[in-house]
Amino acid sequence: MKTFELTSFPDAASLAQFVAQRWLTEVRNASARGNAFFVALSGGRIAKTLFLSVAKMALELSISFEQVHFFWADERCVPPTDPESNFALAWQTLLLPLGVPLARIHRIAGEEPPDTAAANAENEIKNVISHKARGLPVLDLVLLGMGEDGHVASLFPGDLTDTIAQPLIYRPVIGPKPPPHRITISYDMIAAGRQVWVLASGIGKEETLKNSLGETGTTPLAQVLRMRRNTFLYTDLKFQ
Repeated sequence: MKTFELTSFPDAASLAQFVAQRWLTEVRNASARGNAFFVALSGGRIAKTLFLSVAKMALELSISFEQVHFFWADERCVPPTDPESNFALAWQTLLLPLGVPLARIHRIAGEEPPDTAAANAENEIKNVISHKARGLPVLDLVLLGMGEDGHVASLFPGDLTDTIAQPLIYRPVIGPKPPPHRITISYDMIAAGRQVWVLASGIGKEETLKNSLGETGTTPLAQVLRMRRNTFLYTDLKFQ
């Protein structure tokens, strides 16, 4: 049974604009209900395009993000001002332009020792999000990209069994890409999210996406799809 909904776009700009509009609708609906909105961000080129689109559109439409709490799906073990920092990307393109209150920004402290950073990030999200499912805090939205090898967050191929077996929210990992030391959200946390949106964009990823969508897919993205009832995928990749 298919556990995902795939929407294709002609290019990254139109993909980002569509996802930005949908995200703003979610934020506006949560605000109308008087609810907080909990989101986990990722990094990457398509994330930058998305964040710029969201900030521009939100300012034009006067949509407030004051009730949105920002977490991260993963972070590199670098200071928050480092160009490799996922927080730095979001801060420059989204959080600062929108004037998000610092109390709503729950970054992973990549400058700390990895075990400490993961433990502190886990305690933070437990303290902020009261709604739980299977003992895990429930994020309203998890935004993910897809790497050339099918990794999502910093869940890389070859680490599937050990990662899934660990009932953690965040954990340190050593990835195959620089910078190698990272903190990642767990598969179980992604599976528990109310909504998960995957943005698959970039040159040379067509075969990886095709593999991930198959019933016998072997990538981390394929594992996420198997663990969830429904996941939304947005792509500008051309594949059969």
